[in-house]
Amino acid sequence: MNKSLDDFVADLHARGFKLDDEAIGFIYFGKKFTGADDQLIKMAIETTLKCQKRFDSSFYMSVLEELSGRKWKDKNEMTEHLKAKGMAL
Repeated sequence: MNKSLDDFVADLHARGFKLDDEAIGFIYFGKKFTGADDQLIKMAIETTLKCQKRFDSSFYMSVLEELSGRKWKDKNEMTEHLKAKGMAL
């Protein structure tokens, strides 16, 4: 079962990625701005943390915009797309 976005953020916190209120607010802003579903939002957060080693709001937004607007079959397809764009995942 897929975790909700809230559960995903709580899980990140439990694993040591403590996002501050500003970062969490920006995550939800990006969700509303792009109309992306939770799976896309989680992928953008995960990609941001893997590539930047911290939450970078502008990087997150660029990943989110890259992923939104297209139907993805699964997380693997999104990962392959981002790798093809040069992101080290």
